[in-house]
Amino acid sequence: MTTVDNQADAATGPGAGDVQQRLVAFLGSRTGGDWDVDQDLFASGAFSSLFSLELLQYVEQEFQVTVEGDDLSLDNFRTVPAITALVQRLRGEGAAGQ
Repeated sequence: MTTVDNQADAATGPGAGDVQQRLVAFLGSRTGGDWDVDQDLFASGAFSSLFSLELLQYVEQEFQVTVEGDDLSLDNFRTVPAITALVQRLRGEGAAGQ
């Protein structure tokens, strides 16, 4: 199983490691492979536009957030750290935690 880099965890704030680990586990379960946290999910060619919707649904349900408007940008879903930052921002968790 892919582990979350401590440097990436520190860069996105407290609780980010848990979010990243859950995302990596989800990606692995959907593809049957290991995912590097910095890997571009869509450039990899492993995912379709249908998977984009599945990923969005997973993020909203798993982390109890609502993604809408400008937050629906592909850049917010390109890598595990990008998704983690989005989740933390939508939860109101800053770099110092709240």
